[in-house]
Amino acid sequence: MNAPQKTYKYYWEDFPVGKVSEFGNMTVSAEEIIDFAGKFDPQPFHLSEEGGKNSLFGGLCASGWHTCAMAMRMMCDGYILESASLGSPGLENIRWLKPVRPGDTLHVRSVVLEARPMDSKPHVGLLRVRTEVLNQNNEEVMQMEGYGMYRRRNPGAPKE
Repeated sequence: MNAPQKTYKYYWEDFPVGKVSEFGNMTVSAEEIIDFAGKFDPQPFHLSEEGGKNSLFGGLCASGWHTCAMAMRMMCDGYILESASLGSPGLENIRWLKPVRPGDTLHVRSVVLEARPMDSKPHVGLLRVRTEVLNQNNEEVMQMEGYGMYRRRNPGAPKE
């Protein structure tokens, strides 16, 4: 006997082209920046204020990969953990636009750019999304575009 399928709050159909979502509120500390850098990106400007002063950044700043990880956490908390997400086949672009500094509070804005059912898997819908990470001054610090795969609420329904 098959186990019943879980019901999710969000399916592919809940992300139409043009949908804008904003979520998250994450303040980053110097300790978190240094800890992440020590484990994953030990460049001097991520490891200390002094190392940052001797760089183009003029002070301690978060690794871009740390910013990506924080964005992922905010996306998970904002909607992914309540959705019928099936993962992602990848990203097209990641751009780090401004340094993320200790004390910055980040939030995310996502915009659905494309939504289409997958021909090879009628129970799956594909989204292309632009994700913008903004600081407390609403300055964009990072932008990425990528794809997400989601279960369809109505597999095999006609394409819209």
